[in-house]
Amino acid sequence: MATTKEVFVPDIGEFKNVDVIEVLVKAGDAIKPEQSLITIESDKATMEIPSPSAGTVKELKVKIGDKVSRGSLILLLEEADRAVGAPAKPSPPPAAAPAVPARAPAPALAAVPQQGFNRPSPVPAATAPAPKGVPHASPSVRKFARELGVDLMRVVGSGTKGRITQSDVQEFVKSVIRGAPAAAPSARGGLTLDLPEWPQVDFAKFGPVETRPLSRIKKLSGGFLHRNWVSIPHVTQHDEADITELEAFRKENSQVAEKEGFKLTMLAFLVKASVNALKQFPDFNASLDKAGENLVVKKYYHIGVAVDTPDGLVVPVIRDADRKGVFDVARELAEISKLAREKKLKPDAMRGGSFSISSLGGIGGTAFTPIINAPEVAILGVARSQIRPVYRDGAFVPRLMLPLSLAYDHRVIDGAAAARFTTHLASVLSDIRRTLL
Repeated sequence: MATTKEVFVPDIGEFKNVDVIEVLVKAGDAIKPEQSLITIESDKATMEIPSPSAGTVKELKVKIGDKVSRGSLILLLEEADRAVGAPAKPSPPPAAAPAVPARAPAPALAAVPQQGFNRPSPVPAATAPAPKGVPHASPSVRKFARELGVDLMRVVGSGTKGRITQSDVQEFVKSVIRGAPAAAPSARGGLTLDLPEWPQVDFAKFGPVETRPLSRIKKLSGGFLHRNWVSIPHVTQHDEADITELEAFRKENSQVAEKEGFKLTMLAFLVKASVNALKQFPDFNASLDKAGENLVVKKYYHIGVAVDTPDGLVVPVIRDADRKGVFDVARELAEISKLAREKKLKPDAMRGGSFSISSLGGIGGTAFTPIINAPEVAILGVARSQIRPVYRDGAFVPRLMLPLSLAYDHRVIDGAAAARFTTHLASVLSDIRRTLL
């Protein structure tokens, strides 16, 4: 006799209101234990929720776009009497119809990637490789691989019948960082880098050593930085801005800001000046689509700002910077920097940026090449300003010069446009009246 069972979202750690990005079954489907029901996505990872038992889907309670947490009802499952015969033998995966792959059992809940949810169990030894032509992987694993720029044809699956799991993709990315051969397709796809193996050296032979684990932030960002560097054709345009008057204006008003509990930094003016330049050159406030054939020009100005924390860089976003004054931006910068250093930034605070700024002005340097934060197409790097003699009106005069380093995606932006952008940005910074417009 059949019984109806409610299937809920199991323990997914501290995450709440996680997006449902895939519904993998429908009403009437006969499912097996551990078969994937839905795919959910946090800010850093995706995972599948498996069925706790066999049966027939009676009614779905979620849809794509819903937000779920631990205990959310997924579906009603009609369980058949276990005495009524053995379960049907699973069908082999199709050999010539990749558009409709057979569903394989999802990984256990413990096998969630390190980017979100829980820490994964150790990856078991690899079994048979995926069949040629169609890598054996679920839709969510394929999406995860696409986001990391991984060619699944080069990944050996550790799951049943060579099925590729998210842990396999993560291990592949780690091997790439260590120097193993890898595929790194650009937005237009197809680029493969075959690299020599990373040198294996016993450093202790040459003297005392200390092994320290990378912070979680550096582990997470390493793969993304590698992907962005190898898949985006970076070019960097260097320029200088005369900020003599702007710095004098900032100092004049710094006491007002300090009385309100925050510092009026040069970075706040850089955010406003960048918005001014982005309005003049909208291609810099854009992204390539997945096919690499269209440019998505954004009509909003959300500026990401790199913040140095003890565990590594994070990039919170100042939203709608065009609608905020310099004091508002400075106050928000102080707030998000404090939250970042205290590890209290929410995932949404680091999403949706359209252009980024990385400022090393408080540390030093004369110029550098920042790595573009995909899917953005440009990032502004700022080094330390210096008093230098500048020839004006027949004489050398001391001026405060700010080095600018604009890294841009050469598929979208050419050198002439980049030079015009930095020239315009420098002119805005040199005239505080234009900065405040």
